[in-house]
Amino acid sequence: MILVTGATGNVGSQLVRILSELLDGTGEEVHALSRSGRAAGLPANVKPVAGDLNRPETFATSLAEARALFLMPGYDNMAATLAAARAGAAERVVLLSGGSAGGGDLTNAVSRYMIASENAVRESGLPWTFLRARMFMSNTLEWAGQLRQGDVVRAPFAGVRAAVVDPYDIAACAATALTSKDHEGRIHTVSGPQSLLPADRVRILGEVLGRDLTCEGVPDDEAYREMSARMPVPYVDAFFSFYVDGTLDESSVVNTVEEVTGRAPRTFRAWAEAHADAFR
Repeated sequence: MILVTGATGNVGSQLVRILSELLDGTGEEVHALSRSGRAAGLPANVKPVAGDLNRPETFATSLAEARALFLMPGYDNMAATLAAARAGAAERVVLLSGGSAGGGDLTNAVSRYMIASENAVRESGLPWTFLRARMFMSNTLEWAGQLRQGDVVRAPFAGVRAAVVDPYDIAACAATALTSKDHEGRIHTVSGPQSLLPADRVRILGEVLGRDLTCEGVPDDEAYREMSARMPVPYVDAFFSFYVDGTLDESSVVNTVEEVTGRAPRTFRAWAEAHADAFR
């Protein structure tokens, strides 16, 4: 059995579908862990599991039975989660991580939990693969509310380029690593095929929607106030360190998706076409 944590998230939900197709008819199961354990929307051959990643005892049976584990970063008791998996049937773990983990900055709240998660996996004794993903294309969904109100998108960090990646492509890399020994002990940086400014994404999205959209940059002081109203200040400081101070560069394009999966990564236009209804 393969256990997918964060199974209702951007990457996890895609991974569950990919694995359900890949393993269909093989006799190997997929367990989809979420807090609710909802079955709605899951493929018929996937078993929903209710559990809290901060409390590994809440999904102990699945942990004991899992041959491979897809793990989200930043949760409590990761050492206990990994120990339980190793004591059971686990042969490997694939961790979703981020590029800032490579910088080693423990003063940055986001980097710190990525680094701690990677360290816990390394120390577990299980064969591992890390997927350090660039900015998700699905972050664009944050603009949906603005686009229902008009044709202007106000975006923070408007001068920052990122090789945004479709969560589907991250999931496809994860599926390969979960089902093959070939990626054990490797750190994969996962990017999309283009380095784009927010204005580039707005333009492409407008072309897909058939609308003349405009991107306006939000001044840093205003962005800081707005972000602080909806997330803890240490995380706001982390993002400002990344994108204002320039401590994280996500602009470069790498060939990981094609090297791991055998096909080119999806473009932002393709993602926008697939999710166009979310902006209408």
